[in-house]
Amino acid sequence: MGDISGSLEGKCVVITGGGTGIGRATAHRFAAEGAQVLVTGRTAARLEEAAAAYPSISAFAADGAAADGPERIVEAAVRRLGRIDVLVNNAAITRPAALGTIDRRTAEEQIATNLLAPLFLAQAALPHLASARGTIVNVSSNPPSYGWPDNSVYGSTKVALDFLTATWAVELAPKGVRVVSVAPGITATPVMAHAGFTREQIAALGEGLTERIPLGRIAQPGEIAWWIVNVARPEAGYLTGTVVRVDGGLSVAAGQRT
Repeated sequence: MGDISGSLEGKCVVITGGGTGIGRATAHRFAAEGAQVLVTGRTAARLEEAAAAYPSISAFAADGAAADGPERIVEAAVRRLGRIDVLVNNAAITRPAALGTIDRRTAEEQIATNLLAPLFLAQAALPHLASARGTIVNVSSNPPSYGWPDNSVYGSTKVALDFLTATWAVELAPKGVRVVSVAPGITATPVMAHAGFTREQIAALGEGLTERIPLGRIAQPGEIAWWIVNVARPEAGYLTGTVVRVDGGLSVAAGQRT
């Protein structure tokens, strides 16, 4: 899928978790190609920094996991953009813990942010997406076919998100709405820092994970953003219900890189 000049001109895009990492890179790429973008998340300062790069990006601080969060985000999007062509469910948190040490409140926070927020945001945005014959892009992660120690809650929410993609693709096809998952592998984002890990701990984790990736390196946020933007293009109009894995071969590797 190459870049198609002008195909995103005037499209209106909502991106959750748009202040840092993959969300920020995705917002910048959409804006660079002529789209109007609303970035949303919990931290106003990060959102404003992301929005400062392009006049076509605006920021709206809101917690998508709050009971009124999805409706507030949709209202802000329609007020500022006028419509919703693309919804990117990108916001997520991880709080690693092995079974036996999982805190209920922390687990509930992950489920609310990673799974319930995308569900109810898509539901709130559905009338606008249907009117636009738009696209939902769910940013997921790991496949369901292997275990991920210390990440039973986070991993389960991401597998569930892919199930929502498949289900919604069937439900929403008659409305002209496409639904696609983009599933990044290990990517250089602040998510582990936000989980409380030190720089040294993150570096050690990265070294161990890199050994398992066939391509031998961690992804950059812009590499994931490229796929999110491209699956949302009108030219990708026959793509729905699938999971696009962008993980350097991690999900198909039988052990360590040779």
